Amino acid sequence: MSAETPASREVPKENRFKVWRQTRPFWAGLFTLLGGLPIAYLPYGDMRLGNVTLAMKTTAGAGALIIGVLLITLGLTMWFQPIVRVFAGVATIVLGLVSIPVSNFGGLVIGFLFALVGGGMSIAWAPAPPVEEAVEAEDDGEPEASAEAGAVLTAGLPEQRGPEHHATDKTIDANGGRNSAG
Repeated sequence: MSAETPASREVPKENRFKVWRQTRPFWAGLFTLLGGLPIAYLPYGDMRLGNVTLAMKTTAGAGALIIGVLLITLGLTMWFQPIVRVFAGVATIVLGLVSIPVSNFGGLVIGFLFALVGGGMSIAWAPAPPVEEAVEAEDDGEPEASAEAGAVLTAGLPEQRGPEHHATDKTIDANGGRNSAG
């Protein structure tokens, strides 16, 4: 495969990102990434207001950096490994909660809120059901019923009595006195 060969021939170029985004918890990963950035940056960053330098350095800077990097990693994991979305969502929420005491109130509450929203969205996301192709009918507009489809439909149903057996209030099917509960 060369660099000129498209990755997916079925999807037009302008729709590839849209299809990729719809098959994974994209927004959950984005919120988690955005939550990890302030948590990791604020303990090390300086902000200048005119001649005044505001330093947010804390003694727990290494812990905040680890939490921020883990949140960024979990956001990327949600994008590229959507099968582990529930684990990544729970881990994101736990790390967001841990960031409150460790990282300047969770990155001044901004990173904490982004992490909680991203983790919740990751847990709640579910892949869309596969789209089945419509079976075209021959003449009457209804799909043909195959023997396999009929077997699948009746596999979970209990045995049905024929039309010749009519139960009324006065008939009792004792079945020889045995219980037939299952």
